[in-house]
Amino acid sequence: MIRIQDFSKPCRYLILLCAMGLTPLAVGAADWPQYRGPNRDGRSTERGLSRTWPAGGPEVIWRAPLGSGYSGISIVDARLFTLFGSEGSEFAIALDTADGNEIWRYRLDQLRADSQGEGPRTTPTIDGETVFVFGARGRLAALDIESGEVQWELDLRSELGASVPQWGVSSSPIVEGNLLIVEVGGKENFAFVAFNKSSGEVVWNSGTGKPGYASPIAVTLQGRRQIVFFPARGLVGVGAKDGQMLWSVPWKTSYDVNAATPIFVPRDSFFISTGYDTGSALVSVSKGDSGLKADFVWKNRVMKNHFNSSVLVGDLIYGFDNAILKCIEARSGDEIWRARGGYGKGASLLYADGLLIALGGEGHLGLVEATPEEYHELATAEVSQGRTWTMPSLSDGVLYIRDFKQISALRMAP
Repeated sequence: MIRIQDFSKPCRYLILLCAMGLTPLAVGAADWPQYRGPNRDGRSTERGLSRTWPAGGPEVIWRAPLGSGYSGISIVDARLFTLFGSEGSEFAIALDTADGNEIWRYRLDQLRADSQGEGPRTTPTIDGETVFVFGARGRLAALDIESGEVQWELDLRSELGASVPQWGVSSSPIVEGNLLIVEVGGKENFAFVAFNKSSGEVVWNSGTGKPGYASPIAVTLQGRRQIVFFPARGLVGVGAKDGQMLWSVPWKTSYDVNAATPIFVPRDSFFISTGYDTGSALVSVSKGDSGLKADFVWKNRVMKNHFNSSVLVGDLIYGFDNAILKCIEARSGDEIWRARGGYGKGASLLYADGLLIALGGEGHLGLVEATPEEYHELATAEVSQGRTWTMPSLSDGVLYIRDFKQISALRMAP
């Protein structure tokens, strides 16, 4: 018998993911290759992070100028990838993680602006030698990771009738085997589309309805590999290989802002949460007489994620109820503790090494113990004077954050 404790921490984490039905991208231990990290759950396997910071906050390794937008940062093999807006255009860019110097940039589309600011919203997805980027106006491209040269490109509005949400395309693509799967929100039966990741050809399409802002996740559940979406009107599970609609539950939020990515709660459930006083729920998926069915385990207003997602640690969910950081029980939805902490609107959260790294919407950074006992803040610092609504990324002991003017690389390990 193989015992999980026989392995190192990162290996134990990979074994646990497989047991949970989740499969991370095949990347290095220090990589952060897509939205919310290797497994899209806001968790990192990194160890040895500092528990205290100098008086001025974590050491700033470098800062690099960058244009507008809320695109997250992906990191693979000492290269950083993101999207930004500048001078009327959207760009994909690659930077050297050692010093922030630009390696290449690619013009993706015209710049899109709205009441929440201009620029792209999605996070690049990296797979092997390709980085997939998705612009705020619905332009999808596959770029060479070394040179930035385009491998294929599609305008999903003109070619598939894609619908752009009120505040721009925000759902990051996901790679599943040979497929690149995207929430398109297009014409009938084109809400969800799987493309051949090498050619851009449509492999399957399914579903009808308006897109939301959340990114999909992939799980193996009830013996079936599934892609789980959170579009405008509810939570949906589709077959990863063929796009077959497997189950759904309704969930309506004001302005169709279903933005926080669903969290898989082993062995058979999903946590969802939205703002505008809607709240959160745990949805259980089981086998019914004619296929899979989904039911609510609980619903309440204890946790209201506005657009950044919570994280699951054991049986506990940590997240921002608007501006209040909370710990709740995953199986019951009961609140355990709460703390304001000075984070404000737009705050985000990631978990690593027994710690919660919390970034407020205006540059307030906090280090908090991930414990159900009480809110225990270890360190705080002001790391930006701009709008920091984008979830940070952690790679090789360095935390990368962005605002509307720059990217900052902060040292988080000794």
